[in-house]
Amino acid sequence: MSDTSSQGRALSESELQELVTASDSGARNPIGPVGTFLAVVALAWSVFQVLLASPVSNLVLPSDLINNSRQIHLAFSMFLAFTAYPALKSSPRHRIPVQDWIFAVVGAFVALYGYFFYQKIVNSGGLADDTDKWFALLGLILLFEAARRALGPAMAIIAIIFLMYVFFGSSEWVPEVIRWKGASLKKAMSHMWITSEGVFGIALGVSTKFVFLFVLFGALLEKAGAGNYFIKMAFGALGHLRGGPAKAAVVGSAATGLISGSSIANVVTTGTFTIPLMKRVGFTPEQAGSVEVASSVNGQIMPPVMGAAAFLMVEYVGIPYVEVITHAFVPAIISYIALVYIVHLEAIKRKMPTLGNKTTSLGKTVGGMFGFFIGFGLLCYAVQYPVRWISDLVPEGASWILAALVGIAYLGLLWVAAQEPDLEPDDPTAEVVELPDVAHIYKTGLYFLLPIVVLVYFLMIELKSPGLSAFWATALLFVILLTQRPLKALFRGENEMANAFRAGVADLVSGLVDGARNMIGIGLATATAGVIVGTVTLTGVGQVMADLVEFLSGGNLILMLVMVGLLSLVLGMGLPTTANYIVVSSLMAGVVVNLGAQSGLIVPLIAVHLFVFYFGIMADVTPPVGLASFAAAAVSGGDAMKTGFIAFFYSLRTVALPFMFIFNTDLLLINVTWWQGIIVFIVATVAILIFTAGTMGWFITRSRIYESVALVLIAFALFRPGFFMDQMVAPFRDVPPAQLTQTMGALKQGEDLRLVIAGPDFDTGKPRELHIIVPAGAPGTGEARLQKLGLAVHEDGGKLLLDEPFPATPYFKKLSEFDFYGDDPVVVSAVKAAAPQPPKELIYIPALLLLAGVAFLQKRRAERQEREGVPA
Repeated sequence: MSDTSSQGRALSESELQELVTASDSGARNPIGPVGTFLAVVALAWSVFQVLLASPVSNLVLPSDLINNSRQIHLAFSMFLAFTAYPALKSSPRHRIPVQDWIFAVVGAFVALYGYFFYQKIVNSGGLADDTDKWFALLGLILLFEAARRALGPAMAIIAIIFLMYVFFGSSEWVPEVIRWKGASLKKAMSHMWITSEGVFGIALGVSTKFVFLFVLFGALLEKAGAGNYFIKMAFGALGHLRGGPAKAAVVGSAATGLISGSSIANVVTTGTFTIPLMKRVGFTPEQAGSVEVASSVNGQIMPPVMGAAAFLMVEYVGIPYVEVITHAFVPAIISYIALVYIVHLEAIKRKMPTLGNKTTSLGKTVGGMFGFFIGFGLLCYAVQYPVRWISDLVPEGASWILAALVGIAYLGLLWVAAQEPDLEPDDPTAEVVELPDVAHIYKTGLYFLLPIVVLVYFLMIELKSPGLSAFWATALLFVILLTQRPLKALFRGENEMANAFRAGVADLVSGLVDGARNMIGIGLATATAGVIVGTVTLTGVGQVMADLVEFLSGGNLILMLVMVGLLSLVLGMGLPTTANYIVVSSLMAGVVVNLGAQSGLIVPLIAVHLFVFYFGIMADVTPPVGLASFAAAAVSGGDAMKTGFIAFFYSLRTVALPFMFIFNTDLLLINVTWWQGIIVFIVATVAILIFTAGTMGWFITRSRIYESVALVLIAFALFRPGFFMDQMVAPFRDVPPAQLTQTMGALKQGEDLRLVIAGPDFDTGKPRELHIIVPAGAPGTGEARLQKLGLAVHEDGGKLLLDEPFPATPYFKKLSEFDFYGDDPVVVSAVKAAAPQPPKELIYIPALLLLAGVAFLQKRRAERQEREGVPA
């Protein structure tokens, strides 16, 4: 792929489609009876998953199928992987060799081993016997081969390395710092394949319960025509502006990225149209590809799907889905706003021409877009009121009435769409580019918003599970695909009802097959990543990683975070988004939590998981394994490596944001009121735009070095005003440890203390420290408040000794790394209470004054350059 692109040849349409299918749904697509059979298998998988997510699953599916749904999910993935993905580049594409049929059948059987022998495994307590271990080993070998075909070698190689560590971790050639006692084949296979700790663990469960439905939802929405509608709307709104194709690429990729789990598919799907137009207005092939890469990869951090990582975060972090997407919202949105601004600055610097003859101000355009999104958000929110009114009025038949109302809304919007001709994909290479007229084309796809409204309503208002919410949205898409063609024909007075209905059925079946094929890689990725998760739980290598990072960083907090970011970047290379998140979160999230707590950095777990996730997905951008960059270069005909480096530069804000929200969790809307959230969003948006201007070297005119430095400093002050306020007024006051109980008793409910716990490490006996936050509960004495948290302290020899926390209390697990029964006691070495401090928002005043100064200097210089005719 990279060889082709580096020679400057853009791939043809057929080659690009082959690129997408090879990476996302399998390069092999045989025709005839075999092709029909594989389509039927994929269709059966989709139907099974839809039934599994439905509210009537217990009625239509046997209980043993529901209980073993993970095994069935993996069996479909394995079977389709060996039939859809050739083993080698030289392998046939239009037929399936005999050995692949054998691999497919055996792989599916071994995946179903736990289903076929469920009773035997239950009776053995989940421990493998000699027969089990050999079947498990065969299953792992076939799983790794399937993952190699579907995902490339990186995933399989990483999993094999971890598995080798399980077996040979006690060998002398393993560095002592990461050495462990090792495990027998029977124990390892039992852990990895028979129990739910490895392959059939949380990750595969999330893929089975949630991810499939969202991927299917995206495939059906695309098949209905929503993808083309979103792209045309983006070009109609933004294409006429300077650098308009690039701005439209950003917005179009954001829209498709909302429902896409693949950055590569996003690049090729939108890039085939946007990249040629970007090149036409003056972007180099590498810049055009880089804008598309940055836009598409950003789609993986965009709620509600986040490349399927959102559902995994629910399980790993232990918070509701709504909270996950709420916390992820502001960084994702401002990151896209910054990308639009990057494109705008590039267009101004290069004095790029506009497309078409339409003239509208940027302010009106942006205002209109914000108005649309705000209006759509208010619509989703307001739906709850008539729903509740109807539910209260007619509690028994409310669901039928609501379904009828959705049907009426659909018919009305479809009638509006039928008044305009259907949208056809544009040719970006045409001599004259006709930009779509938003005033007309917006009507053609308004009904596509209905399934999204249904999805958002069930997720955010009804607080239903992601699987059930996606089921109802997908069910509505079934109706749309089956009826949109015949109803449009009816509304237009055409006599093609029967043909239109047949075409709708074909669209639905094709969408179900595409959804299943798009899930092959994700199913295998989550299963293979289960081996890595299983290794972490079996060997305790997560603690080893923490020790390694602590050693290399020398205990410096910032250096530790930089190293974790770099390791997450390396670990994510070559992996799809879902597997990427599983790997980096399993290995690196605990490192940030442990080392941060030792250094006084105590942040919510969701912030840590988003931190490693952001760096993990940057691997899709960064050479030498930036898969999305290679795909974009294949479309643009530019150099793949250069595209990757420019895309990384455009993505600097995605690198900076995790550091900002680790130290300022307001950006994740944690513990903020709704009005504070609005202020945070506005300030963060201004800050990211200023940061972008500083790193791009252009604000009002070309910046001088000191101006760029000042802009970055201003952005930092807006993102982290607490840093400067803490330098002026200490945020905490020291309390003598002996006064802990008195201070705790004097706190108001909701306030807290920070304790530094020191003592011998349980494993090594070496001294260690840990910072913890102790909240004050209901009013009472300090001793009573501490005891409710499981903490008991007493003075001895001038020290405040801490007893081992009571089991099942909040700090029992957190403090389990201390040896409470060694020669040296565990003590409370320091107590810190919050100190009165002016509002940190006061820092905004000097920051904005400095910004005004930079703006004044640049405006005066720009006016002088304009008078003298000197280029900026």
